[in-house]
Amino acid sequence: MTVWFYWVVKTILGPVLRSLFRPWVRGAEHVPTTGGAILASNHLSFSDSIFLPLMLKRRLTFLAKVEYFTGTGVKGRAKALFFKGVGQLPVDRSGGKAGEAALRSGLRVLRRGDLLGIYPEGTRSPDARLYRGKVGVAKMALESRVPVIPVAMIGTDKVQPIGRKLPSIHRVGIVIGRPMDFSRYDGMADDRHVLRSVTDEIMYELMRLSGQEYVDEYAAAAKERLAAEKRARVVGDVLGTVERITGRDTSRLSERLFGDDLSPGDYTSARAEGQADEPTEEPADQQAAGATADQQSDQEPHQQSDQQPDQKSDQRPDQQSDRG
Repeated sequence: MTVWFYWVVKTILGPVLRSLFRPWVRGAEHVPTTGGAILASNHLSFSDSIFLPLMLKRRLTFLAKVEYFTGTGVKGRAKALFFKGVGQLPVDRSGGKAGEAALRSGLRVLRRGDLLGIYPEGTRSPDARLYRGKVGVAKMALESRVPVIPVAMIGTDKVQPIGRKLPSIHRVGIVIGRPMDFSRYDGMADDRHVLRSVTDEIMYELMRLSGQEYVDEYAAAAKERLAAEKRARVVGDVLGTVERITGRDTSRLSERLFGDDLSPGDYTSARAEGQADEPTEEPADQQAAGATADQQSDQEPHQQSDQQPDQKSDQRPDQQSDRG
């Protein structure tokens, strides 16, 4: 069912999406006509997983979070049927053995000569910037010995921002870079320094192709931080109002209610900025392909770059990306 359903969906939806969103592609000739390859893309929107396969001649398989396949009710079952039908692979993001299973699933796709789509950031960007890559993409590239093709999605965050269910009509673009060959690292797939170097090289290419500002932080951690700051502001605003009405100091009440989730310092800052507005965040949509390898990589302290790369900089995302 999977193969024919994929092409039926693409044939039916393709003309509709092309006419509405008028997607453009640059560098399509860099995608090989045969053989396995990893398409490593930035991740701005849920619609990335729709527009990229739409514009490729070959079938593309993404690793998708397992929650897409376990829904209940009519809507949940329909969603699971759709994702299974288009050949997406469920991935448990809880880490440990689940992360290893995700890696094995990706390797099976590559070893049978197919294209595998991966979001190295692990989740959608919360603010349209490019975040630090997880090393699972490097692990799969070195073990499968296939090229990595960097892909920059342009404008999809305007089509469907985080938290928005219905898309808006905006033109989107796709920039496909030249294949990246990491054969010089053959036999080094278990070296965490090599994995980090390869991953940073891929992220540098994504930064260059997309023009995004680079942030040397995991996107999932940034989302947690932004959500915590939003909670602090909301609580600070509420408790500040209570304090103005009652004349009582509410900082101890904040600590009793939220414990370490909202420190006294956060409370003071939040109370001072209680009227600040913050975009709504949703739970991280995190691909788990890099979970296992990142657990090993992050056992050592991360060496911060002396200079953060930006749209005009040739500095790589991580100083560790020097090739050995």
